[in-house]
Amino acid sequence: MNDRMTTPWGELAPTRFPEDPRDRLRAWDASDEYLLRHLAEQGIPFSGTVVVVGDRWGALVTALAAHRPTQITDSYLAQEATRANLARAGVEAGAVRLLTTQDPPPARVDLLLIRVPKSLALLEDQLHRLAPAVHEGTVIVGTGMVKEIHTSTLQLFERILGPTRTSLAERKARLIFCTPDPSLRRPANPWPYSYALPDGVGVVSGRMVVNHAGVFCADRLDIGTRFFLGHLPDGKGARRVVDLGCGNGVVGTAVALANPEAEVLFVDESFQAVASAEATYRANGVPGHAEFRVGDGMAGVSAGSVDLVLNNPPFHSHQATTDATAWRMFSGARRALKPGGELWVIGNRHLGYHLKLRRLFGNSQLVASDPKFVVLRAVKR
Repeated sequence: MNDRMTTPWGELAPTRFPEDPRDRLRAWDASDEYLLRHLAEQGIPFSGTVVVVGDRWGALVTALAAHRPTQITDSYLAQEATRANLARAGVEAGAVRLLTTQDPPPARVDLLLIRVPKSLALLEDQLHRLAPAVHEGTVIVGTGMVKEIHTSTLQLFERILGPTRTSLAERKARLIFCTPDPSLRRPANPWPYSYALPDGVGVVSGRMVVNHAGVFCADRLDIGTRFFLGHLPDGKGARRVVDLGCGNGVVGTAVALANPEAEVLFVDESFQAVASAEATYRANGVPGHAEFRVGDGMAGVSAGSVDLVLNNPPFHSHQATTDATAWRMFSGARRALKPGGELWVIGNRHLGYHLKLRRLFGNSQLVASDPKFVVLRAVKR
């Protein structure tokens, strides 16, 4: 995108990561602009510690960099986009402190800005983690598009931080205003959440799954993963296996249990997901060797070093539907696989992944299907 983001402190040209000139999705939206405009118009003080939660591509902290904010994000891609956008804007190194949702938050927060995430569970977890740092004078402002802010969203702010109200909508965006109540008796944080897998899912039947907030289907086994577990390759002879987009790690854990000789790499761009995968793996006392990595798909995995890649690619980037992530995952898998190595993919039938695999690998085999899902296999020649 070539259009620029206008803020009360000047124009910016933030981009997503990885940057793609063909990508027509912007790195900010009306809710980011609404929040920044409100801060300037109301003369909100920036004294003390400024914390920005859920800044999707770094547009907010780049605009506020002069106030040395702290960013908290679950996304490796968002963190890398932030670094690039800060550098593009000429912001000095270290002006913005970059934290993940797995890091301890600042001990005191004076201005808390929250970009409402897609996951209500992730919002719940982060509000719980930040609540001890909030004091009576903390200014708390949330932002999001109207379709992202529900009654349940406001109830979380009410239960965990204090009385909450919303603004009028502007350009389909809305603000959330929360007044901290230090005397509030908030409930315990329910995250991370653990449960035992049901019977009928192979070697992981009855095994424990640990989910940090924000991981897809954190309170139950989703039907797609369950179908995939029933049709996984046995992994025999595969020395190095990658659970790509690992989520809570149940697929990679199943492979490790079935083939203790395999080295399994769990990788996801979500810090919450990789923490979940490691917790799931450790909770089940799996033998063998495993590595847990937060990153951009197969980037950083040596070419021709992998025997088997297992993948359930996402087809959303926040609220936008896109196949860009799946395409990057498939391309990265092909580069990393050894000749004869295999990529196994599960996806919704309508997504047409078999066409992408044929373009990349020259082949695609249907392993299994039901009315909703397909499991596909592609071999690197």
